[in-house]
Amino acid sequence: MSLFRRCLLALAAAAVLAGALVGGTPAGAQTPPPAAPAPAAPFAIPPDMEVLFWPAERRERDLRRMPELIPHARIDPSPNPRPLPEGEPLDLDPTAYMEAERIAGVLVLQDGRVRLERYGLGLTPGDVWASFSMTKSLTATLVGAALVDGALRSTGDLVTDYLPELAGGAYEGVRIGHILTMTSGAAWDEDYTDPTSDVARFYLTPPPAGEDATVAYMRRLERAFPPGERWNYNTGETNLIGVLVARATGQPLAAYLKEKIWDPAGMESAAFWRLDAQGRESGGCCVSATLRDWGRVGQMALERGAVPGGQIASPRWFERATAQSIDFPENDRGYGFQWWTRADGTRFEANGIFGQQIHVDPERRLVVVILSSWPTATGRARSAARDAFLDQVRAAVE
Repeated sequence: MSLFRRCLLALAAAAVLAGALVGGTPAGAQTPPPAAPAPAAPFAIPPDMEVLFWPAERRERDLRRMPELIPHARIDPSPNPRPLPEGEPLDLDPTAYMEAERIAGVLVLQDGRVRLERYGLGLTPGDVWASFSMTKSLTATLVGAALVDGALRSTGDLVTDYLPELAGGAYEGVRIGHILTMTSGAAWDEDYTDPTSDVARFYLTPPPAGEDATVAYMRRLERAFPPGERWNYNTGETNLIGVLVARATGQPLAAYLKEKIWDPAGMESAAFWRLDAQGRESGGCCVSATLRDWGRVGQMALERGAVPGGQIASPRWFERATAQSIDFPENDRGYGFQWWTRADGTRFEANGIFGQQIHVDPERRLVVVILSSWPTATGRARSAARDAFLDQVRAAVE
């Protein structure tokens, strides 16, 4: 069984989750949520866009072309791009690693300076690359921004305060903190190799007329465990966070990302956020951006949101989001608010299938971005090879 699948079985203590994870006491009755922002025009998802089941050769060719193949919302560059000056080059040659692991880009920043930047698989500095679940960490940051704005009150709020259509189902009694840590207790299958799994069927299941596709799919899930008792990786849940943020702020996610992250963090290039068949951004997946702008995302997290363009969310939010809320007993990993963590508290990561990663090491003031096209969505041996490369990077910067 792969490391990823074994992680799905990890338990978190319910008593800990009840306090430290969700925090705060829900306020009184919630006023009716604002109307959902108007989506882009709906469209039919092309039948050949099942990326999970593409041959490896097509992924290597097309992960940089996703905005050309299916509708995406465009996020324009920041009017004040953040420079990434050159630093002392690392005495490290990543060529063998990149060729063996089908790597499209490697970027190493230390103190905000570029110490290593390499491209493969035909990717160029101006090309975007699909992030898959690295997007989850961006969506979580938008939750932090919405808390500062007052659009959300607390991570202790009930999800149904903002999405009342979920009342009576698996998300009855579930709090925002539960879905941030993927401990809602809702039954969900994230098997990337099974075309009948929830993650495979989610985008292909048409909703009832007039209903949001994400809410309609998640509403029909059954409850497997009480909220806060177990962790289960659930992309649909992060999509639900996206719907909640859009509903609470009254803005499409791409517009809110532009305002709250892309502009203040100084992104130099346009990014693109994949839309579902209803024309809404998918909170759990698929922002496409350049290697350097993914580096700026990592730098934002390293700096606890204190970027040149102003404070993103709050320092406390980043501390909570990147702290280990869920422990995986079998290894040194854990989970925070849509960020993967290390048990010793020294590092955290945004991860996506097929080998995408933003690795943040605050002690070394280090950000490492790896964009990849692994032949499989996940893999224990490939994760181990990536960890070995990160060990080489850490040794080289010391």
